[in-house]
Amino acid sequence: MSDSPDTITEEPVESGPGLGLDEPAQPAPPEAAQPYRVLARKYRPQSFSELIGQDAMVQTLANAIRRDRLAHAFLLTGVRGVGKTSTARLLAKSLNCIGPDGEGGPTIDPCGQCEPCRAIAEGRHIDVVEMDAASHTGVDDVREIIEAVRYAAVSARYKIYIIDEVHMLSKNAFNALLKTLEEPPPHVKFLFATTEVNKLPVTVLSRCQRFDLRRIPADLLTEHFRKIVGLEGGEAEDEALALIARAAEGSARDGLSILDQAMAHGTGGVTAAQVREMLGLSDRGAVRALFGKLLEGDAPGVLAAIQTQYDLGVDPAALFRGLLETAHGITRAKVGGMDDPALSAEERAAFEQWAGGLGFAPLHRIWQLLLKGLHEVETAPMPLEAAEMGLLRIVHAAGMPDPGDLARKLESGEVAAGQPASAPAAPGGGPAAAGAMPPTFAALVKLVDDRQEQSLALQLHDHFGVIRYAPPDLVLKPLRPIEEDALREMAAALKGLTGAHWNIETGDGEAEPSLREQELAEEQNERAAVLSSPMVKAAFEAFPDAELIDYKLGTGQG
Repeated sequence: MSDSPDTITEEPVESGPGLGLDEPAQPAPPEAAQPYRVLARKYRPQSFSELIGQDAMVQTLANAIRRDRLAHAFLLTGVRGVGKTSTARLLAKSLNCIGPDGEGGPTIDPCGQCEPCRAIAEGRHIDVVEMDAASHTGVDDVREIIEAVRYAAVSARYKIYIIDEVHMLSKNAFNALLKTLEEPPPHVKFLFATTEVNKLPVTVLSRCQRFDLRRIPADLLTEHFRKIVGLEGGEAEDEALALIARAAEGSARDGLSILDQAMAHGTGGVTAAQVREMLGLSDRGAVRALFGKLLEGDAPGVLAAIQTQYDLGVDPAALFRGLLETAHGITRAKVGGMDDPALSAEERAAFEQWAGGLGFAPLHRIWQLLLKGLHEVETAPMPLEAAEMGLLRIVHAAGMPDPGDLARKLESGEVAAGQPASAPAAPGGGPAAAGAMPPTFAALVKLVDDRQEQSLALQLHDHFGVIRYAPPDLVLKPLRPIEEDALREMAAALKGLTGAHWNIETGDGEAEPSLREQELAEEQNERAAVLSSPMVKAAFEAFPDAELIDYKLGTGQG
């Protein structure tokens, strides 16, 4: 996986011409020590088996090589540090490998011993040309390639052009390359790499076989870093490696650069505390404690925690990002999302406990307030003061009643308009759980209509009968044909109004009449009751040609 460490040896000293017998032998001058190579270069993958996180691409390339279905141009895309350039070099070795015996053909497992493999790895193969498009953007640079592709490879099976950051080529350069890229000679292969594939012309994309390299998962990065630390003869805490993997954001190169710095930072191994200090990260335990104080509405405790972290050198913006990660982790735990392998057992336990006591509405509200606070911290001239004000705003929101619960209480008359209502506390003293659902389907439709979703309210009111109403589960019987995406759009709209994930289905079972049908039936019953009253009967007997145009109930008159 790694290059063998360089060693310095001294050759034995021999006497020879020019050395007097009475003169002591002079030691040969030591060879110059090899300069230190950073981990990102030292542990660059030398075979596809060492390329982590890209199994699907490697399998596709292996099948293409095995079946001799090789494209003439490959486009490798992805974020920084996931292995685009390394993959291009490995592919160049795979296509030109001749094996240790010199008789081999293209293979997904290049031997690394033959002359083409060694020359490509050392960057000196005459038939493998690597060009940085950022510094060779013009049409003249591309014209040199166009002229050179006409000639056969000097010593390799294929003449290969690796163009890194290909999106930097000018429009004229792309246009000049199109014809050659579409119909290159059989001995030529193009390997393009870019981080911004959206900047490539469609005419270029259509001429390449595209591979999107994925971000490397945090658990794979953590294991990769653990192996490298072992090879370097060092030690590192698991939490420290997990922090580095998280900070790398899926990039092996970024992570190795951070690991390199962390190994130089301390002498007793890489610790989580050192990594946090180096990256300006807040202790995750401190972040969880601060989040708990936010839920409790403990304003003095929140201010003290912010000041403590600030005194330790933690950037206020990094503190907000940690709180956002906590809110996100709790929400994922609530919906049963997959476990993050980078989380410690303590974090998982805390997230699950909070998820059991917090509803979606307060979690979404906290998330929005944290996002707003982060933006203010990043743009404010006084970040610490902005952080304090942003978190105090969340403390204030924690003591407010849940809007959905308050609306239900107002509708039921439990709380009169203008009367203060206190928010029920969630476990741990936090904000209330998600607002209570409307008790009836009619109340749900009214809520939708009150929130200015008249179109959805009209559909629910007129076109559906209710088979089962047990929010957030809803089974409806359509009274007219509905579009295929109607139920999904309806569930999304109700989630936005109530904060809950609705499960809406249709059925053919026995259903209540639609609200519109119920209203019409009620009107007919009322009219029949009015017509059957003695006073109205007497009026019709006195005036046979009369017609009942309107009526008003509750006054004793028809």
